[in-house]
Amino acid sequence: MKKINVALVGLGQIGNYLMNELNKKKKDIELKTGKKIDIVAISAKNPNKKRLFKINKKLFYKNPLEIFKQKKIDIIFECVGLSDGISKKIVETALKNKIHVITPNKALISKHGDYLSKLAEKNKVNLEFEASVAGGIPILRTIKEGLATNKINKVYGILNGTCNYILSEMEATKETFLNVLTRAQKLGYAEPGNPKLDLNGYDALAKIRILSSLSFNKNISKQKCLMEGIENIESKDIDIADQLNFRIKLLGITELINNKLFERVHPCLVKKNSYIANVSGVMNAVILEGSPVGESVLQGEGAGPGATSSALMSDFLSILRGNIKFPFGVSSKKRKSISSYDLNKYSNSLYFRFEVNDKPGVLSQITQSFAKRNISVERLIQIPDHKSKKASIIIITHKTNELDANRCLKLFKTNKNILKIPTRIRLF
Repeated sequence: MKKINVALVGLGQIGNYLMNELNKKKKDIELKTGKKIDIVAISAKNPNKKRLFKINKKLFYKNPLEIFKQKKIDIIFECVGLSDGISKKIVETALKNKIHVITPNKALISKHGDYLSKLAEKNKVNLEFEASVAGGIPILRTIKEGLATNKINKVYGILNGTCNYILSEMEATKETFLNVLTRAQKLGYAEPGNPKLDLNGYDALAKIRILSSLSFNKNISKQKCLMEGIENIESKDIDIADQLNFRIKLLGITELINNKLFERVHPCLVKKNSYIANVSGVMNAVILEGSPVGESVLQGEGAGPGATSSALMSDFLSILRGNIKFPFGVSSKKRKSISSYDLNKYSNSLYFRFEVNDKPGVLSQITQSFAKRNISVERLIQIPDHKSKKASIIIITHKTNELDANRCLKLFKTNKNILKIPTRIRLF
């Protein structure tokens, strides 16, 4: 039985769980692949931290780059999670030394995936990153293999479990954004220190860029695109959406429009009876539209060490079975760059919430500003607060493009009766 030498760098939540899985499932791996694995090197910042397993100090390296000098490695797991720095150096060094790489690092792949995939192809080794998108959902393998002959034209879904948990809990408990965020941090669904990259849409956008490249056989896009998070969503918006038969979800969306790439991440009002509206908690869901398959839906746990380790182990067994593949499904030579769709032309119905002084003429001022930008109002709701002499004005527009909507928002900045920047949510 052939022996495979394995190294693991990064023993945070994911690396810790993965190491335990590797130790527990050696016999199962042998049974399914005919390969015997030997973990010959591990690396982390702190060897003394309490973990699910006891660290063998003989295998421990404080500097992960020393592993390449002293050990023969066949496969390495990179679980550090940085977009640059040591993460990039580990993966780059491994590929140059003809070592297979497995990583859950979406920040690294979305930024340097094109370069790293070329390295992997040149050295005839695998660069696997199934765990970088949607946790335990096998979405990347589905696109690369299960739907390999389909022409995919659109992919969208819930790609961040933290945001989905917060929005679901705000609706269920009627609590504020900050209260629910604090609970999410205590439960381990959000980073305890700085959860900004989850909340502002960056995490979901990194995943969308990976999905775009795989779905459309294109290089990873670098253009600036629409990215909004959920930090400005208030309980009031959740309640109003409920009354209007909608739910608020943070969606990542990528599609081809006239052979131009349109990627975006932002909160959406989705109909309560739609599939995506009923994906709650930390769950992720991805919907693909293609030909001839039609619509395909994949749903599952999108975050957490268990779901992520499941995807990492899937990549691991694929390599052990001898599957040498192009990292993005097709050769880097066949993948081309693609121009971006003009965001200003994006047309959609919009939800606006204005917090205003409750006095005569304010509503007229707002609707006149909409008229100046040729934006027509489909629905209007006023919620007065007589005690404070303030009011909430909610407007749902007919379809309008982003350019007119943004110009209209600028008009409101000079209106002193509008007490804060209006909340805008796009309908989906």
